[in-house]
Amino acid sequence: MPTITTKDGVEIFYKDWGSGQPIVFSHGWPLSSDDWDAQMMYFVTRGYRVIAHDRRGHGRSAQVADGHDMDHYADDLAALTAHLDLNNAIHVGHSTGGGEVVHYIARHGESRVAKAAILSAVPPLMVQTAANPGGLPKSVFDDFQAQLAAGRSAFYRDIAAGPFYGYNRPGVRPLEAVIQNWWRQGMMGGAKAHYDGIVAFSQTDFTEDLKKINVPVLVMHGDDDQIVPYADSAPLSAKLLKKGILKTYKGFPHGMPTTHAETINADLLAFFKE
Repeated sequence: MPTITTKDGVEIFYKDWGSGQPIVFSHGWPLSSDDWDAQMMYFVTRGYRVIAHDRRGHGRSAQVADGHDMDHYADDLAALTAHLDLNNAIHVGHSTGGGEVVHYIARHGESRVAKAAILSAVPPLMVQTAANPGGLPKSVFDDFQAQLAAGRSAFYRDIAAGPFYGYNRPGVRPLEAVIQNWWRQGMMGGAKAHYDGIVAFSQTDFTEDLKKINVPVLVMHGDDDQIVPYADSAPLSAKLLKKGILKTYKGFPHGMPTTHAETINADLLAFFKE
């Protein structure tokens, strides 16, 4: 398996297919690079080089105890782009991966970056604070951690079968294969990484990161996202970005790159070609 080893000794698995302008995909919690199958297959057949890694503690990467925070996530992504010597790259992040992309660009600069897209992404800040009254109460994320610690197998099944893909909405037909694939990816990773990752995605404030970014960023979000509520995420991120473009999808769920891959892929392609 292709891997890199970070400066703190963590082995990171990655996929690297095709040739052409590179697109680098950053996955959401608690998944893996496999969650990008629909996008990677689409873009590799359209002349792009597609790359995706399993975040530390996730998928096939090392299940280390420490470093499950946005600084390490961004640094691991920077190590991958340097190892592959990527230039003029487009970065695409879903959910937690959207935060990773934003923090990577702000922290490591734009010399290798052409554009970015963040989908159903956690910025600017998920948790409710005095400065972010529209956020979700910290108790929501504390409960996530408690359920994970008590038995993540059942917890992960419930997320995938319910709010992640909008399968709990009236008239929506759950797809068992999609639910099982989400569960499979989650259970491949390490419980400690996932537990700590809840703090990383919910409590990291990306406000200043967003302000630093100069490259064009497409902000894509469904207005029926039950994981990262729309009103306190996408519109605020788009306003903070210098070249932010907001694209709102009526009725789309958090997992829209899977449930609505055809629409999402076409809109990404149009943005990449602009």
